[in-house]
Amino acid sequence: MPSLITAIAEHAEAADFLAGPGDFDLDRGDHGEEVHLASGAPLEGFAGDAAGGTYFFCGDGGEERPVLYADSEGRAARVATGLPELLRLLLVAPWWRDCREFTAEEGRELAAEYRENTPDSQLRRDRAAAILGLTLPTEAEVLARLHEVATGAGRDFLLIFTAENEPYAPLITA
Repeated sequence: MPSLITAIAEHAEAADFLAGPGDFDLDRGDHGEEVHLASGAPLEGFAGDAAGGTYFFCGDGGEERPVLYADSEGRAARVATGLPELLRLLLVAPWWRDCREFTAEEGRELAAEYRENTPDSQLRRDRAAAILGLTLPTEAEVLARLHEVATGAGRDFLLIFTAENEPYAPLITA
């Protein structure tokens, strides 16, 4: 079975949805400043967003490695336990960066606003998920999982701005 990164690169429809609503672009894997994990584990930038944020694989292995997201404002968090989980987040809740409270009500409000602004998004999302062979959780499930990953075991993934040996601030707090 091909990797998910390969599948995204080979299927314009999935790549376009992820780049558009998901703000996830495989051509933006360079973070722009040198960073490392406090643990010394390997760190590999593999995608980014239009605002200068970067998605990193942490540790050794393939697409099953934990994924850390660092924004351009010096904040970072572990956001997924592997690429499939990250893609589910981006497909179901591409507006996840706007979450502050991670409540069901907040999720419903953000989702409603998003759907109002992008009326064909659900159909496009479902096609992208089918292309990538992913089943999708509910918005509440994906946000609960994001919060759990970012505030639980995510603390073990402290990103350091190498030039100043200073840690990034938490992107998501408990």
